[in-house]
This record gives sequence, C-alpha cells and structure tokens, in this order.
Amino acid sequence: MSTPSLSDRLAGHQPLVLGAFRIVLGLLFASEGAATVFGVLGRRSAPVGDWPFWYAGIIELACGVLVLLGVVTRGAAFLSSGIMAFAYFTEHQQDGLFPLQNGGLSPALFCWSFLMLVFFGPGALSLPGLLRRAGTSPAGDVRAG
Repeated sequence: MSTPSLSDRLAGHQPLVLGAFRIVLGLLFASEGAATVFGVLGRRSAPVGDWPFWYAGIIELACGVLVLLGVVTRGAAFLSSGIMAFAYFTEHQQDGLFPLQNGGLSPALFCWSFLMLVFFGPGALSLPGLLRRAGTSPAGDVRAG
C-alpha cells in the first residue's frame, strides 16, 4: 500500500485553487478599473475620454468583472493581459528595464497572471459552470472558458 505523494494530493485541488486565483485576480483588476473610472478607493478618477487612462479603466472594470465571474474568461483575460503589457511598455519601461526600477510591478504581474488564465481557463467556481451544475442553462450559451 503506497501513500500518495504531495504532488498527487495537491493535483486534485487544482481546479478549485485556479478558480480562487481567478476570483481574486478579477476582483483586484475590477477594483483598479473602478478606482480609475469612478475615483474610489483613494484614487482620483480619470477624466471621461482621457486617452489611455479612462479607456483602460473601463476595460479593467469590465474584464475584471468577467474574470471574477468566470464568464468568457479566456477572452477577457487575453484583453486584460494585452492592456497590461501596453501599460507596462508605454508608461513604465521608459523609467528602467526591470519592474522594481520603473514602478511597473503591478502591470507586469497582472499581464502574466491573465496570460496564465488564457491557457488554463477559469478553473472551478465559474458562474456558467455553477449554473450548469444547478441544472439551468446560462443565458445565450455563455461559455465558461
């Protein structure tokens, strides 16, 4: 009789941990967008139509909520990863090569975290998945990934 390895025991929890990661990431990203668009959480709002900040805030808020809920996760994560790469290279890269030098640690971490979700999907606890398990169909055939 063999004892399962730590890796084997952890592997069974991957979908749940990935789902929790997605929820936290979506909440953090949506709060960034809300702060930019509405001027909450100690930040001044960007003026409506101010390029690129106001538009980035709208994308952060919308994609953050979609990722949080696990609705069209891969598409929302792809757009979010791209906008964070754009932010890093246009706003931070000019001040130094590394994120710790140029103040771009948050955009770099968001970019790579969202890119991971593009490849791994929403994990457990997505709204469409929960609705499927409950026996109801999400409106309009919304896919979890």
